[in-house]
Amino acid sequence: MADNTVRLQKMLADCGIASRRKAEELIEQGRVRVNGRVAVIGEKVNPRIDRVTVNGRKVVVKKDKVYIMLHKPRGYVTTMSDEMDRKCVAELVTAVEARVFPVGRLDKDSEGLLLMTNDGELANAITHPKKHVPKTYRVTVKGKVSEETVAMLAAGVMLDGQMTLPADVRTHSIGEDRTTLEVTLYEGRNRQIRRMCEQCSLDVLRLKRIAIGKIKLGGLKCGDWRPLNDDELRSIKTLVQM
Repeated sequence: MADNTVRLQKMLADCGIASRRKAEELIEQGRVRVNGRVAVIGEKVNPRIDRVTVNGRKVVVKKDKVYIMLHKPRGYVTTMSDEMDRKCVAELVTAVEARVFPVGRLDKDSEGLLLMTNDGELANAITHPKKHVPKTYRVTVKGKVSEETVAMLAAGVMLDGQMTLPADVRTHSIGEDRTTLEVTLYEGRNRQIRRMCEQCSLDVLRLKRIAIGKIKLGGLKCGDWRPLNDDELRSIKTLVQM
């Protein structure tokens, strides 16, 4: 007989409740129950038989997987709800038929490309540190940036006692009082670009993510979303070897 059980956190991610990491937090907080009892991390469930609830609401198994890109505006936090009553990206995707969640994060003051899906397995693969998925940003800073500083950002800087991985950095444009850099990172530390710029004495005026792998933000208007096309979905799955 086939084993239809899966780890609880994977089931929650696959059902679009949260990313696998966030699902583990929900379980640790005692907010998840399996057949009426408080769940524990690592246990397995059969989605066809077991009754799983989160905050008292039954988790419905969804078969259709949805993949979208959102042009996140500045001022929105990358969560589906917020205890501080801040604006959340969830407010921008209410028209999506499935319940999707963000893949990774963009901080409140940043904007640009944010992938959202109910495919927990793909989301986990994209955000896994070992995958080194490239993410490209346009970074506008005060003043003019020297070639030495560009080289320093590219080579890596020390954050939290550890050097950042080498990045691709080039000057995109230079104005009278500002410079725009194009930076591609291969890791995803918390507020990494802002902290790298701070280490190099650069004052960030604007930070916009324009690409994840081969998926580009393009002309998608701020606050709008659209489904990924087949080529985009295939490219990101190939990148993370799925």
